[in-house]
Amino acid sequence: MTIHPAGPIIGAGAALFCLWFSLRQRRRHRLLSDLPTSKAQGVFVGLVELKGTAESESPLTGFLAEQACVHYAWKVEEHWRRTRTESYTDSKGNRKTRTVTDTGWETVASGGEQQAFYVRDDTGEVLVQPEGAKIEALSVFDQTVSRGDGLYYSKGPDGSVNGSTGKRRFTEDAIPLHAQLYAVGTARERADVVAPEIAQGDGGEFILSCRGEEAVTRGLALGSWLAWAGGLVALPAGMYLSFGEESRPAGLPVFCALLALGFCALWAMGWVWMVHDSLIGLRERVRRGWSLIEVELKRRHDLLPGIIATVDGLGRHEAELQRVVAALRTQAAATKPGQPGPEFTGVAVELRAVVERYPELVAQEGFAALHRELVTTEQRIALARGYYNDIATNYATRLERVPDCWVAGLRALRPEPLLTVAEFERAVVPVRLA
Repeated sequence: MTIHPAGPIIGAGAALFCLWFSLRQRRRHRLLSDLPTSKAQGVFVGLVELKGTAESESPLTGFLAEQACVHYAWKVEEHWRRTRTESYTDSKGNRKTRTVTDTGWETVASGGEQQAFYVRDDTGEVLVQPEGAKIEALSVFDQTVSRGDGLYYSKGPDGSVNGSTGKRRFTEDAIPLHAQLYAVGTARERADVVAPEIAQGDGGEFILSCRGEEAVTRGLALGSWLAWAGGLVALPAGMYLSFGEESRPAGLPVFCALLALGFCALWAMGWVWMVHDSLIGLRERVRRGWSLIEVELKRRHDLLPGIIATVDGLGRHEAELQRVVAALRTQAAATKPGQPGPEFTGVAVELRAVVERYPELVAQEGFAALHRELVTTEQRIALARGYYNDIATNYATRLERVPDCWVAGLRALRPEPLLTVAEFERAVVPVRLA
């Protein structure tokens, strides 16, 4: 009996890799499916999902398409044809030689560039630092030309590869300016201003895709199932091929079927582990969503009274100024035309002192700022409330869905209550302005 031990080893290694990859893709699929879409004005620190358009104050220009964009990557490939002589053994055991012609494409030039940009939706924009992201861009240029075309040397190198056929393929992928973008990443505070930015986190997802959420999650699910199918046949195939054609035992097919069942059992145990960790992570994101509401309510409680007091003081200053100006106008009206006016004493001196003390009269701007801050704060609270209810709903749905509910029963996981209007409308800061 002839046995090749490398077959089972290679098959087992491939099966374990497929098992790991399948569960990893499934975990990523669940994460993106459970993550609610945030608004730009409601982006808080942590893992977020955002949809909008790619914007930049100073966009890049693509190398091939020469299109305004925030990211581009280009490549030039040259087609070649080469012949070689190889030896082989025919069916009668005789050594012979033959000429083989190979063809293919070789990359002769490539490059690209990217920059920090903004993702904008109907509420505002958020800065994105794309370093380290998995970028799924759009194809903006794809053209194959021969040497007679002007593009051949203007955008490609002067030299040629061995066996060149005189054809080059120019391709470029980019995130065009104003393109629809699906972004998943870690939100953090910016270093230059008090605002969030999306960047690569510690081991978290970081995706910038022009394909959209549905296409990304569908690709993850397909990858998980293909990896599962590959692992299902890898170990039995390795075992089956380890035996010579004439030395395979009669019970080998049954043994290979048992190996496939063993892989399915191992995958099922890994799936339970993955679902358990996924549910725990989703529960913690729900609790974090509630803490975001508390943070915004605390922000309103601490910030607005100080703003109100400041604007109230400016308002009193404006009232005093109006009294001084009115008195000065009365004094000026009492002077006959053509007659010299009185010295700047009394009210005039008071006016000069007020102007010197307050060089910029900003009472009106202060009231406008207060209104903007009130609107922004209430919008942030509403967005935090909507985020919490969305992710809490996703969590409750997971706990009720088969087979997730069976795994949830192992830890007695319970859904988190949704936020009601009565709970939300609490601790309102009074605003009373004369």
